[in-house]
Amino acid sequence: MLSHIPKKCGHNGVKEEYIQFKRKVCLVLLCCAQSALIFFLFRTSSGKSSVINAMLWDKVLPSGIGHTTNCFLSVEGTDGDKAYLMTEGSDEKKSVKTVNQLAHALHMDKDLKAGCLVHVFWPKSKCALLRDDLVLVDSPGTDVTTELDSWIDKFCLDADVFVLVANSESTLMNTEKHFFHKVNERLSKPNIFILNNRWDASASEPEYMEDVRRQHMERCLTFLVDELKVIDPVEARNRIFFVSAKEVLSARRQKAQGMPESGGALAEGFQTRFQEFQNFEQIFEECISQSAVKTKFEQHTIRAKQIIDTVKNIMDAINVAAAEKRVLSMEEREDQKDRLDFVRNQLNVLTEDTKEKIKRVTEEVENKVSSAMTDEICRLSVLVDEFCSDFHPSPQVLKLYKSELNRHIEDGLGRNLADRCSSEVNDSMLQSQQEIIGNGSALLTSVSTI
Repeated sequence: MLSHIPKKCGHNGVKEEYIQFKRKVCLVLLCCAQSALIFFLFRTSSGKSSVINAMLWDKVLPSGIGHTTNCFLSVEGTDGDKAYLMTEGSDEKKSVKTVNQLAHALHMDKDLKAGCLVHVFWPKSKCALLRDDLVLVDSPGTDVTTELDSWIDKFCLDADVFVLVANSESTLMNTEKHFFHKVNERLSKPNIFILNNRWDASASEPEYMEDVRRQHMERCLTFLVDELKVIDPVEARNRIFFVSAKEVLSARRQKAQGMPESGGALAEGFQTRFQEFQNFEQIFEECISQSAVKTKFEQHTIRAKQIIDTVKNIMDAINVAAAEKRVLSMEEREDQKDRLDFVRNQLNVLTEDTKEKIKRVTEEVENKVSSAMTDEICRLSVLVDEFCSDFHPSPQVLKLYKSELNRHIEDGLGRNLADRCSSEVNDSMLQSQQEIIGNGSALLTSVSTI
């Protein structure tokens, strides 16, 4: 996108393209923000409502001589084709034509008070500004109420831009200054525009025009720069304008009806005043876009950054703890692996030792039984001598005699072998069993203490 930004130069076409690009960027930024609240203030009959009407390209709000607006009027866009209004605390949609009855000081509805708010919804198709979610708030004159503090608390604290509409036929009064000093105490460097309205009156006295303009400019600069300290001197000059809202409204209504803008009875210098009003709208759009981004997004951005920092700290802590846990787990794994290898090796040693003991015991038993068997065989004559039974050469008796002799020898031989081998074999097996149990217990003890 940045590669398509046209460069500033002296050529009018490119310069105009650059200006249009800046306006589009500002409008995009503004559309991304929440509704920007614009507050119009000054004493009664200064032309606040006329300025809003000129920006809306139609006579929407009550205006005229004397004290006209007697309550707060907010104007915001609607996607529909029909305009309507709603009073505070009511959901009933009323015709916008009743705004004079509701808000005009001369015939205000008895049910509405000076501090109430009437919402006017104007089709976005009729006003480009309202397409960007602007809310324009028209106030009663600051010189007709003593409830300045409640006004500030109720309406001003959410304002993105303040437009101070002054009557160029007079000058800034202490009442307006006092009000903005109070606003400045509540808000940090509020965005303020000063419109010196009804500047068309200067056309009747051209010899004093420049002197009066210089006087108004100096007083406005002093107020913004020295008293309120809300802006630097260079930028302050781009916040002060000399316009005629009535002329602009008349010209724009003429154009809407297909007639020339300069038609009708217009004072000399109209085009200059008209151009200055357009300059005000352009700088105004840029300002509210920047203000909306700052006031609507800044706190969210700060909060988001705090949340991100918090999450980052948590994730860093988790990452560090996970890394430490991973190192400990790897160390524990290596330790367990070493223990497993040790136990496996010890089990192999114990198994081999047990096999060796079993083999040795088996050999010992074989040797002892063999030795005992040899001795007993040598002592067969003694067993035979111990046999006592009747002998007869007849085949039947001889067969019985042999059978009894055989049984006698077997019993004696088995009994003698058992007497000689049982205790020795049992002792050897018990000894080997104790050694195996001892080695196994020692292994289990060493494993449990690792």
